[in-house]
Parts: sequence; structure tokens; C-alpha cells
Amino acid sequence: MSDIPFISFEAGERAMDWIGLTDALAAGHALPKAEIGDTFLYRDPDTLLSRAAWIDGMGIAVKSATIFPGNAARGTPNINGGVSLYSDADGTLEAIIDFHLVTKWKTAGDSLLAARRLARPDSRRILLVGAGTVARSLVEAYSAAFPEAEFTVWNRTTANAREMARDIPGLKVATDLAEAVGAADIIATATMATEPVIAGDWLRPGQHLDLIGAYRPDMREVDDTALGRARLFVDSFDTTLGHIGELKIPLEAGTIQKSDIIADYYTLDRVTRTSPDEITIAKNGGGAHLDLMTSRYILEQWRGAR
Repeated sequence: MSDIPFISFEAGERAMDWIGLTDALAAGHALPKAEIGDTFLYRDPDTLLSRAAWIDGMGIAVKSATIFPGNAARGTPNINGGVSLYSDADGTLEAIIDFHLVTKWKTAGDSLLAARRLARPDSRRILLVGAGTVARSLVEAYSAAFPEAEFTVWNRTTANAREMARDIPGLKVATDLAEAVGAADIIATATMATEPVIAGDWLRPGQHLDLIGAYRPDMREVDDTALGRARLFVDSFDTTLGHIGELKIPLEAGTIQKSDIIADYYTLDRVTRTSPDEITIAKNGGGAHLDLMTSRYILEQWRGAR
């Protein structure tokens, strides 16, 4: 066991590269499709969530998260965990990687891959809707592909947006969401909304939207008008269409059809912008296969930096 590395958040961060990660995610989707399984264990109010993925040619990852809501009162994080990465050749344990490291890079890298393929290359104004942990990591991620971009953040609680702006030099705070949406080239939503916060009538030609926040069947961040005006993409058909309200609700209502979702990352050559004026929407649904691809990249980068 002493020969098996534990890659901490700090050690992993030092070795990582956003563009390199998105290239690794693209390469991972050229391999056979992942086998995925999730398990949940409960001891009210606590939860253990384990997500497993196996990709032939890449290996196996089991990402386990413990959610203990009472930890906040003790001054410790509510969510903890780790990723166990196993060899594809013989199933041996290769590394244990910090949960938060994998989650940060997987989530923002997922959206960056879409933005690199769908956003206009001349995008200069990026709006972050939500001021949480994901939004902060998106500033790093998008800056790697759009180094001249200026960032604005809007949050339902303006004080939280101002706190984020104090921590990130150059970040502006918006108080009028409709106006901020209209001015942006890229819009990234990372909220906990159950009702749409972005109205399709606010959008203009040429914009790209990365939808990140919604993960339950009752959650949505954009309205039907937005979906109807855009060319639609997802990271994975399997983890989004029947599971996340963003698409599940309008699909069941007949507002959109499955054929309206053009491609996922397993047909990456079709995830592309076809004109400067079209509006594109990419839904980031995550998934254990992306945790595996990210973990493999982390281990390779960590080894190379030693």
C-alpha cells in the first residue's frame, strides 16, 4: 500500500493544465463507451455516493463521496471523498486521488471542452451566473482558451458576487441579469435553480451557453424559448436526457424532441459551430466516465511532474 500514491489537491493542482485536460477528455471519448454504475447508501441525514466507470483501454475508477450535513456545525466540509483508480491491464490499484481535485477539473473541463468547440473563437465577454465554487473554477478554465476575455458574475445574492469579485482581480459584478446576458459572448450557469433563470428572449445571435448547475429531474436554468432558439448539445446522452430537468422536462412535454439534441462527446466531430450567428447550448451533465478520464489525466500529469 505504501507504493500506491495519494494525490492531494495541492499536489495535483500544480501539475494540471486546462487545455491538456480537454484534449484528454476528447481522446477518452474515442475509446469504447464506458460502463457506468452508481450506488447510494444512507444513514439519515448522511449519504455515501459511489460512482464507478470502466473504459476498455483506460481502466477503472470508483469515486466515493461522503455527504455529512452536520459537519458544517463542526467547522469541517460537508462533502469528502476520494477516487480509486485501477489499472486496465490487471485491475491493480494505481492511485487514490482527492475527491475535490477530480470534481473541480472534471466539471470545469467538461464545459471548457464544449466552449472550445462551440463558442466563437473571438469571444471576449464571459458571464458567470452563480458565484459558487464551480464559477470560480470556470474563470481559470475559460481563461486558458480565451486569454483576453473579461469576466462578469451575477448571483441572486449580490453580496456573494461581490465577495467573489474581491477574490478575483478584474471580475465585474452585474446586478441586471437580462442586460448582462445580452452583453455576453459566453454564458455559464452554475446555480441550484429549479426554475429557469435565463430567458431565451434575452439571447442574441452568436452566443454560447454552458449549462452546468441542474443535476436533478426538477432543476432547470434556461427556459423553453432558449432551447428553441439554439443548437443543442450534451456531454452524454445517457447522463442527461432522462435524468436532468433541463432536458427531461421539455422532452416529456414535447417542447423539444430527442432529435433536436445534435450530438454528445461520443460523436465529438459533430460538436461544432456551423455559423457565426447561431446560438449554441451545451448541457454539462457530468458522469463517472468523465471522473475516470480526469483521474487518469491527473495521474499522468502528477507522474510527469515528479
